[in-house]
Amino acid sequence: MSQTDNKRFFESLSGAGKAIAVLTSGGDAQGMNAAVRAVVRMGIYVGAKVYFVHEGYQGMVDGGDNIKEATWESVSSMLQMGGTVIGSARCKDFRMHEGRLKAAHNLVQRGITNLCVIGGDGSLTGANLFREEWSGLLAELVEQGLIDEEASQKYSALHIVGMVGSIDNDFCGTDMTIGTDSALHRIIEVVDAIMTTAQSHQRTFVLEVMGRHCGYLALVSALACGADWVLIPEMPPEDGWEEKMCQKLSAKRAGMKRLNIIIVAEGAIDRNNQPITSEHVKNLVVQRLGFDTRVTILGHVQRGGTPSAFDRILASRMGVEAVLALLETTANTPACVVSLCGNQSVRLPLMECVQMTQQVQKAMDEKRFEEAVQLRGRSFENNLKTYKLLAHRKPESELPQSNFNVAVLNVGAPAAGMNAAVRSAVRVGISEGHKMFAVSDGFEGFYKGQIKEIKWADVGGWTGQGGSLLGTKRTLPAKHIDKIAEQMRKYNINALLVIGGFEALECLLQLYEARSSYEEFCIPLCMLPATISNNVPGTNLSIGADTALNAIVETCDRIKQSASGTKHRVFIIETMGGYCGYLASVGGLASGADAAYIFEEPFDIKDLQSNVEHLTEKMKTSIQRGLILRNENSNENYTTDFIYQLYSEEGKGVFDCRKNVLGHMQQGGAPSPFDRNFGTKIAAKAMQWISRKLNESYRQDEGRVFANTEDSACLLGMRRRALLFQPVVQLRDETDFVHRIPKEQWWLKLRPLMKILAKYKTSYDVSDSGQLEHVVLNRPKESEAMAAI
Repeated sequence: MSQTDNKRFFESLSGAGKAIAVLTSGGDAQGMNAAVRAVVRMGIYVGAKVYFVHEGYQGMVDGGDNIKEATWESVSSMLQMGGTVIGSARCKDFRMHEGRLKAAHNLVQRGITNLCVIGGDGSLTGANLFREEWSGLLAELVEQGLIDEEASQKYSALHIVGMVGSIDNDFCGTDMTIGTDSALHRIIEVVDAIMTTAQSHQRTFVLEVMGRHCGYLALVSALACGADWVLIPEMPPEDGWEEKMCQKLSAKRAGMKRLNIIIVAEGAIDRNNQPITSEHVKNLVVQRLGFDTRVTILGHVQRGGTPSAFDRILASRMGVEAVLALLETTANTPACVVSLCGNQSVRLPLMECVQMTQQVQKAMDEKRFEEAVQLRGRSFENNLKTYKLLAHRKPESELPQSNFNVAVLNVGAPAAGMNAAVRSAVRVGISEGHKMFAVSDGFEGFYKGQIKEIKWADVGGWTGQGGSLLGTKRTLPAKHIDKIAEQMRKYNINALLVIGGFEALECLLQLYEARSSYEEFCIPLCMLPATISNNVPGTNLSIGADTALNAIVETCDRIKQSASGTKHRVFIIETMGGYCGYLASVGGLASGADAAYIFEEPFDIKDLQSNVEHLTEKMKTSIQRGLILRNENSNENYTTDFIYQLYSEEGKGVFDCRKNVLGHMQQGGAPSPFDRNFGTKIAAKAMQWISRKLNESYRQDEGRVFANTEDSACLLGMRRRALLFQPVVQLRDETDFVHRIPKEQWWLKLRPLMKILAKYKTSYDVSDSGQLEHVVLNRPKESEAMAAI
């Protein structure tokens, strides 16, 4: 059987004759609109009728104009809007049998037997109950004469697919829920702003964040801003925590730190399940330390604002997957929830997820806190371990003495999140007992001897800083290998952590090859991918790419808004990325682009002409704006200017054109919460790997480290669901060195989604979809998925 025969394409799935209803329920979350848009457009694309249910379950019970057929145009301009355009409401009526009977009648009248529910665990549990009661409800409707027997037979099964929309990230079975990343953006924006005023006045700030009984937002924002103390419900502080916290705050001030940040989850409790309020924490600090202390309760600002790039992409992927799941479902298929595991979408039985989510609360109520943390999932557990490792410095007497020297440096172009990775590496290295050295200006600084020891306090406040505080250059080591080896001897460097983009991979390969001539490089070598282009082989994601995507999406939103109220207009926007089309493609999906031109998918004048004709047709309807993205090196002849002139000429009388080159703004700015956290966690993991390799390769009799095997020079990258250490020599075959990109790129599978949602006829490989999996409490360590923050 050929590889093509094993593949499944969505063209074989038809929605003809099916009706799908989409509703948002419970608390609103940024990204819900992107999910609604994806469900509507994918549903219409496959030939199904799609209905909006306004005001959640209340609208389903009330019927009438609350259930309206959706059109392609009715979801235009929804992608960038926060909240939920179709409305959400808590519904008492639906909890009653009578209310569900009315809802069933309203659905059957319109022939709707497929329901896509976007909400939290309560909303999804309600949907599952509705599904289980469906045949009984139809029998009652027949009995009451509201529907006939034929309708009862025709619409005998109700199919449910859920997507979790919740800023709290409190649903087991998915690494991230729709809205969580955007809520983190709001929190981090506030924390970054508060830090400047706190520093000015030598203040302590107590920040209360949302999350109900889940501490995810508090924990991750504490990790992303380097907070001094965090209080979460899953892991209450030990008795006597008040004294320990005050001692830590006092020590920070004595160490010349001008501010303290304490983050409190709204559901924070102590070991006796008594609430710990932000006001209580403030009073503690004032009474015991006399510090000038302020409380900020972030409240509903965390639910507001436009969705982040991550949430738009997640919601769009989940929405398309939900429609595929509804098309493939049978009468025996249990209600499922579409989830994210690492970088892959999966389908899980809805009630398995709900039951595990309820187990978390039960474990907390019964004071089984370690179990509660485990039930939250490996991502949550990892965040907690990493926070403890980085926030609490052990006394010198308690640190292990390794006698190893580890150097860390940045290579290539700056990427947001590099500083968070350096901070994490330095602090974890010190915790492991190593002496850490910072190299300025990459390998150029290395051969010039710009190397100095870096201490715990030196990296304080680095997480929120953009660019590279160490300095970074594109210089490769091969030309200066003698001098670099000399510096390695001088400083007795026993391991090297290189954080950077494609150049960093080339550097590691050159150092690996130099091992045959220089024993100085027979040491553990590790690379962390950090580049906005996301063009490093061996990883799905690189530090910095998420921040760049957000910069592109925010700019596209503003550019599109600039055309509101004007005549029809098309924008041609050029993105960075070298020969890698990641930013153009994924940025296009997140900003609702009509096309994205990239190097990996060759295009010619016929394709350009076809795109112009497609846009012209759209402009004749109510759609007023078009968005075209072009990767900077997509084609040497079809330049941004050429495409702009072509569209301007061909669109005369229908639309006019504007162009914009985004340039280096994609590389600047403060790192996103995702990049801060991703950089922090993979750097911590890398340092633990380095420690293990140092111990394995230390020759006691010679008193030195000697590591020259393939697996002692690795790249740490995210592959689908797993974080893997991969020998760099094995990545050679996966690399196109001429164009500086991987030979195979996972995100190319997302390109059909952008085309489908822009109404282009295309083919979409759904081979990865379709299998209903089961919720697993403890996944094996090698399959840790920490891409989700």
